[in-house]
Amino acid sequence: MHPSPMKTVLTIAGFDPSSGAGVTADLMVFAAHGLFGTSCITALTVQSTLGVQSTHPVSEAIVEATLQCLDEDLRPAGIKIGIVSNQNNIFRICNYLKILKVEHSDPARPSHIPIVLDPVLRSSSGRELLDLAGLAAFREHLLPLVDWVTPNVDELAALLGRPAIDRGAGIPEACRALQASVGRPGDDISRLGIVATGGHLDPPNDFLLMPTGEGIWLVGERVATKSTHGTGCAFSSAFLSRLVLGDEPEEAARGAKAYVAGALRAAESIGKGAGPIKHLWSVTKALH
Repeated sequence: MHPSPMKTVLTIAGFDPSSGAGVTADLMVFAAHGLFGTSCITALTVQSTLGVQSTHPVSEAIVEATLQCLDEDLRPAGIKIGIVSNQNNIFRICNYLKILKVEHSDPARPSHIPIVLDPVLRSSSGRELLDLAGLAAFREHLLPLVDWVTPNVDELAALLGRPAIDRGAGIPEACRALQASVGRPGDDISRLGIVATGGHLDPPNDFLLMPTGEGIWLVGERVATKSTHGTGCAFSSAFLSRLVLGDEPEEAARGAKAYVAGALRAAESIGKGAGPIKHLWSVTKALH
């Protein structure tokens, strides 16, 4: 029996030169799950473990050309979206996703490509990464085209246009409000799935809202470490990886949560600020 061919997954996100988050981190997460990763960079950032100094959007023409070029040769079995940087890039990404959704007749393309959106609206150091026009396009045009969104509590509030959300009982209600607010194009009657990540909560429990409307709390354990940069990014990429590999959503979310917890436990002190998690911890462990 021949082994199954390696699946390709695509990250559409920003470039973090410190490799704690963004496309470089996503590619490591994909590799840790036995997947081949490709990337479309939407923004260049100047940052380190000490925080983001500046962001520089990639032109929409380059984003569009990159997506088209990759799709003609390395068609994805799944897509993770992170920083989108501005309204123009959002429109180019949406055009690409719409094309994917109508090209299922191609036998070389999977019948369904899971799309996971990590709504990176503000850096962990507090810098805004999407302006008001971009946020409006994000809500109106991008959210209806993805299968899953993985916001933290602050991002969930921003997507709903609320100043804040109660960090306990308010999370399930907010998730259901967001799910109800997202319209679906055409004949697609499936609803948006949501994983509200609770890394900033104590305890760090996540709330999974299935497309069916079923809500499930995923219990987490606080890991004592300063190396926390990019945990939300890694969760989203790991969640996508597990979906591509065939997990059901709850299993994929629990597996992604366990992967991030392992990466936090294995993290080594790197840099002067909030260092990166150890994305390849499972690979390193297997080699020893």
